[in-house]
Amino acid sequence: MGKIRVLVVDDSAFMRKIISDLLNSDDRLEVIGTARNGKDGLEQISQLKPDVVTMDVEMPIMNGLDALKQAMQKHPLPVVMLSSLTKQGADMTIHAMSLGAVDFIAKPSGSISLDLDKVRDELVVKVVAAASSRLSTREQVKAAEVKVFAKAPAKKSADRNLVAIGTSTGGPRALQEVIGKLPSALAAPVVVVQHMPVGFTKSLAERLDSLSAIKVKEAEQNETLKNGVVYIAPGGYHLTIVQADSRLIAKLTLEDPVKGHRPSVDRMFESISSLVNVDVCTVIMTGMGADGTEGLRKMKVKLPSVYSIGESAESCVVYGMPRAAAEAGLLHHVCPVQTIASAIQQRINLLEGVNKWK
Repeated sequence: MGKIRVLVVDDSAFMRKIISDLLNSDDRLEVIGTARNGKDGLEQISQLKPDVVTMDVEMPIMNGLDALKQAMQKHPLPVVMLSSLTKQGADMTIHAMSLGAVDFIAKPSGSISLDLDKVRDELVVKVVAAASSRLSTREQVKAAEVKVFAKAPAKKSADRNLVAIGTSTGGPRALQEVIGKLPSALAAPVVVVQHMPVGFTKSLAERLDSLSAIKVKEAEQNETLKNGVVYIAPGGYHLTIVQADSRLIAKLTLEDPVKGHRPSVDRMFESISSLVNVDVCTVIMTGMGADGTEGLRKMKVKLPSVYSIGESAESCVVYGMPRAAAEAGLLHHVCPVQTIASAIQQRINLLEGVNKWK
């Protein structure tokens, strides 16, 4: 198989050189061109037809957002954004994810990062993954497709409900699709782990909140979880759930990363497995690797009533995390991202309906 052909777009000549050198140091990758702004990048995309583009967010003449939007309309292809660790950079990056960017890298020291080699491995992994990703769009819905992998628990076994979602690569756009369809009156709190570094999850929560009927916020230490609220795990912290009487409480910890992740879906699921008198609906969506599978396995041992939903391959940007859970036989319901919100509501409504009859 030939090398993955990459176009590097950045307004700094120094950064173009550094990024190109880091990518070319991997035998799987070849930088075939560079561009100094979004306008130049669009011309190079048209001429060179790269497999993947790395795109700086903040550039003169045409910024990364405008270039991404036009690229997705004219020449859809995998794009990995590079962003500075600023509030503006984070907001623009989250917006870029909603426009179709596959993933992003946070520059460790701002726009001109002399120490970009610190994220060399992450950059290479994400560019390689982007090359094999699927560019799913709302127009590519296969809404009728549903698969069942395990027998679903049918009866309500507890007084409280909880929805727990885990996702990674492609997650911001998938979360927009799912959370944007959840009702404000959902009879459950929703906790979310999205693999993302410090400084970006707050922007993600704010953007989702602005686009959704249900309230969305970044989880805070020791806060009580309320029905009809979505809690996003802060970057750099594990989000765990504990109980105090009948209350569910968010606990943020700095425990070691789990398989390289903090926050970790496995760690969140593992904490949920210790809850009592709670009916849990889990969702595993697009992402590299297998985060969530071991946690779900432990949860099913301790909480046999757990109901598990997975995103189908057709709508995943990267079919890794849901695939691992499906192959382990841990999922009850598999469907495209466009119908996951409906599947969540149906499960919670079923539990509430059963409860009314008791």
